[in-house]
Parts: sequence; structure tokens; C-alpha cells
Amino acid sequence: MSTPADGGPVPDCARAPGLTLTSTAGRWALFATILGGSMAILDGTVINVALPRIGEQLGAGLTGLQWTVNAYTLTLSGLLLLGGSLGDRMGRRRIFVIGVIWFAVASAGCAAAPSTTFLIAMRAFQGIGAALLTPGSLAILEASFRKEDRAAAIGSWAGLTGIAAAIGPLLGGALVGLAPWGWRLVFLINLPLAAAVIWTTLRHVPETRDEQTSGSLDIAGAVLAALGLAGLTYGLTEGPNQGWTAALIASVVAGVALLVAFVVNEARRPNPLMPLGLFRSRQFSGTNGVTFAVYGALSGAFFLLPVMLQRVPELSPLAAGSALLPVPIVMLFLSPVMGKVATRIGPRIPMTVGPLVCAGALLLFGSLGLESTLFDALWRVTIFALGLSITVAPLTATALASAPNRQAGVASAINNAVARTAGLLVVAVLPALAGMTTAVYDNPVELDAAFGTAVVIAGALCAGGGVLAWFTIRNDVLSPDAA
Repeated sequence: MSTPADGGPVPDCARAPGLTLTSTAGRWALFATILGGSMAILDGTVINVALPRIGEQLGAGLTGLQWTVNAYTLTLSGLLLLGGSLGDRMGRRRIFVIGVIWFAVASAGCAAAPSTTFLIAMRAFQGIGAALLTPGSLAILEASFRKEDRAAAIGSWAGLTGIAAAIGPLLGGALVGLAPWGWRLVFLINLPLAAAVIWTTLRHVPETRDEQTSGSLDIAGAVLAALGLAGLTYGLTEGPNQGWTAALIASVVAGVALLVAFVVNEARRPNPLMPLGLFRSRQFSGTNGVTFAVYGALSGAFFLLPVMLQRVPELSPLAAGSALLPVPIVMLFLSPVMGKVATRIGPRIPMTVGPLVCAGALLLFGSLGLESTLFDALWRVTIFALGLSITVAPLTATALASAPNRQAGVASAINNAVARTAGLLVVAVLPALAGMTTAVYDNPVELDAAFGTAVVIAGALCAGGGVLAWFTIRNDVLSPDAA
């Protein structure tokens, strides 16, 4: 496949049979999307390790740390659908590059933050950039590769982005440990990576878009989704800490009402951000249900684990970061394999077994405590990594394969939005459900007990995802001949 002589986008219908993994063009496209995905993943793995040091220097308590994570996830979740729609309409490569530039500028702002409030604002700004680049990275693969190679390409993307995730905890721990201000460096490392993404994408990735899309953008839908999530998250985060005042209850109620209005708006619009017709597919609905359960459990547990390891057994930032290392390493090697396995045997078994393995590992997290060592954390995280690696590539490939190819961008955006929304809500409510207040956060013994409760809740959520997969996922959905 090549771009037209005038540099314009290649319509989806003109791209058959698509790129192959063995072609030069296919390898460059895969490499560019891996670089972009790596930037967002690197930021996620680094920030969790840096949270305790950020709290110490900027005077942020548990709620401030929750907002440091959730401000980013909030704008990312609320605007992912808009980012996917923009990519389908205006060109997936174009919106991907704009998102990378936006993300880099916001990263520089995070590094310069003089206060918790400023950092939270920059994290929200950073999430907007991520909402533009994230759906594009996978939509480019789904729209560009022939069907026989898509699951393997997505599996390679999932595994190879693990290189950045593997470096993230170690690099983040090392940088945070340099000095009280070392956490600022974890944002600055995004800048050279962003430059490499932009150069590679503009030089080697062809442009594609959905030529069947017409009508105006669903701005009302984007606003309703963003405000609804904001109201719900604010109330759920602040309520347990400030007490359930009338204003906070109103925030939750307003958030729910706005999200209901979002669904009504999508049902009535001719060109919605989230085409509700996609959810008529049992595969698409089931896959996104599994996504919510698995990524919600992952986000909640991995928000708390680095904090617990630094405050209970008092491991160093580098050691706490190292404890997360098995996840990207195992995914690096196993995810591409699982993409191929899912194509051959179907995604139902991997998407059932993987979440159940993750759930078992989360229950084992509960036995970590005051005397735990780095090794104690490592082998438990390795079991979790095994389950996650079994799950992710089949899950992602199934979510995209369950939608028409011309809607690759919006399908990717919906699946990402579900994952991010799950993380947003679970990070907001899990500490409260586990009894983890600001006072508990400051007491290692009580924090240890609350962490044990939190991982049991996360494990139950993850296991529910595996059960859902067994009853909803069809084995032939990734077959090249599937409708």
C-alpha cells in the first residue's frame, strides 16, 4: 500500500488486501504505532512509582495522588471517542501526530509543576493528547493490515510496547531516587520519544480514513461524556474523604444523569461518537465487558501496589518500580504468541483463563506485608503478568474484529475508553471500599490491612471478567472468513 501522489489519505475501500507483517511498509507502520503506544504506556508505569515522592515534595495526600492519576485518565476517557472519530474523519495518521505533539507539550508542563494543583491540571491536559493518539495507534493497524495478519500485528504491538513498560518502572525508580525533584524527570523522558514518533510516522505511515463518514462531529456527545465522568469521579473520589455532603451527592447524581443523556444523544444522532449499533454484536459487548473488569482490576491494584511497597515494607522507589517489571517482560514475549494462538484456536479460552489467573495472583497480593521483600512481590506479579499476557492480545483483537473495518477508529476508541473509564472509576472507589482513608494511608499497619481488602475486591472483579468471556465470546470471531 502507498499513499497517493498528492499525499492524501487512502480510502479504506482502496486498501485491499492490506499490509503484511513481512513487508517493509508493514514493519514501518507497526514500528511507528509501537513507538506511539510506548509513550503512553511509559507514562503510566512511571507515574505510579513516582506518586509517594510527588506527595512528599508537593504536599499531596492520598486524595491528591488519586487526582494525579485520575485527572489524566478523566480527560483521556472522556475524549477517547472524539479522538477515534476525528481519526476516522480527518485521517488517522494526522490525528495521531497531533496527539503526540500535544502529549509532549503537556509532559513538559507536568515536569515544571510548582504545586499539586498545577500538576493535576497538566495531567488533565496530557490526557487530551493521549485521547488523540491512543485510538490512532491501534486503528492504523486494524485499517492497514490484511485480516490474516491483524491479530498477530496487534499481538506484536501489545508485546513490543512492553519494552517501554519494562524500562519504565526501573527508569522511573532510578530517576525518582536521584533527588526530591527527580520525579520531574519521569515526564521529561517523553520528549525525545515523542520526537521519534513524529519523525517515523510522517515519513513511513500512510494516511487512511473512513470515506463513508458524513455529517458534523458529535461535539454534544463529547461534552456530555466528559462532564458526566468528571461529576461522577469527583463525587466518588472526594465523598469518602470529605464526607458525603449535599454537594458531593449532587455531583454523583449529575454525573450519572449526564452519562444517561450521553447515551440518549448517541441513540438519536445520525453520526454519533459511539455508534450504539456496535453493541448489538454480542462479541463487541462481551469483549468490552471483559475489558472493563480486567483493566479496572489492573488499574486499581497497580495504583496501590507501588504505594504500599514504599510505605509498608518501605522498599525504595527503584525496588518498588522493579516489582512491576514482570508484567511488561512477560507480555513482551507472550503477547505476540497469544495473538497467533487466538487466531488459531479462537479467543474464548484465552479470554476466560487469563482473567482467572490474574484474579488468583491478586489474591496472593494480599499476603504481602511489613516484612515483605522485593522477591515476594516479584513472583506474585509474575503470575499476574502471565494471566494478563494470555488475555490482552486476544481481547484487543476481538474488540476490533467485532466491528466493521471502516469503523476501526471508533471501535478502538470505544475499547480504550472502556478500559480507561474502568481504571478511572476503580481508582476513585477502591480505596474507599477497602477503608483506605488519609489516616490509614499514614499508618503502615492499617494501610497493609486495607491493601489486602482492596486486592480481594480487584480479584473478584477480574474473575467476573473471565466468567463473562466464557459465556459471550465466540471462537470464530478472529477467523479470516468470519463475517
